[in-house]
Amino acid sequence: MDRRHYAFEGTEPEIHGNAHVSNESTLVGDVAIESNANVWPNAVLRGDIGPVRVGPESHVGENATIHASTVGQRSMIAAGAVLNDAEVGDNVLVGFNATVNEVAIGAGSIVAAGAVVLQNTDVPPHSFVHGVPALTTPLEETGLNAEGLFEAYSTGKYANLAARHEELFE
Repeated sequence: MDRRHYAFEGTEPEIHGNAHVSNESTLVGDVAIESNANVWPNAVLRGDIGPVRVGPESHVGENATIHASTVGQRSMIAAGAVLNDAEVGDNVLVGFNATVNEVAIGAGSIVAAGAVVLQNTDVPPHSFVHGVPALTTPLEETGLNAEGLFEAYSTGKYANLAARHEELFE
């Protein structure tokens, strides 16, 4: 098994017993993965200048990078996304290859694929964030079915996919 988990200045990553963390992900320093969370291959979670927390039932996709950031409960950080010194609330979707730098994303929000959320932006709860640089629109003004999206990615086949990939996870 290739475990790429490293201490930093005496602090080791902590993984809840019910979490699924890929053997091919990299965890460094002050990183905590909570119950039923998933961290997929080639994700890098680096808790050196600040802690990294991945909340219960949250998902970190392939090739995502999370540095000194917090991810709330039942949130999804899609493949290729980058979080740096960010706070992501509960029930948030951060799309493929989105960049979130020194930002707070309010609960129940969606950050579109490829969005670049500029530093020092605070995104209110239940927002749709899209574009480069990102614009913020209240979800109720978009016509998106946010609850349907959250349900599709937080339950059922997708949520249980990590358990079916035994060889990728500890």
